[in-house]
Amino acid sequence: MSDSTNFADVLEVFDNPSPERNFTIEHHCPEFTSVCPKTGQPDYGTVIFSYVPDQICVELKSLKMYLQRFRNEGIFYEQVTNRIMDDFLDKVKPRQAKIETRWTPRGGLNSNIIVQFPDPVS
Repeated sequence: MSDSTNFADVLEVFDNPSPERNFTIEHHCPEFTSVCPKTGQPDYGTVIFSYVPDQICVELKSLKMYLQRFRNEGIFYEQVTNRIMDDFLDKVKPRQAKIETRWTPRGGLNSNIIVQFPDPVS
């Protein structure tokens, strides 16, 4: 498996134009691809970012380039969703964030994985 630090290095940010206000930014990335680590088959899904920025926002071209790095990555749905959240939190440092991955059906099943910050369970 590749080092996630290298993946996150492509993420760029810019200053939040209204840091005094809580507002939600939502990005939909409908063409996410990774590889099933058990079968080697491609997995296709949508990644939805929903976050309340603090001092900075994520730059979209860099987000696209970051997500494309997973194209050949053998990684389970749960692992990739949590890894994306970890990288996003590290770079963007939002007040709140939710990342949802919605996977296309395979074998009659489809999965949605949702990670939130702060953790609603705590």
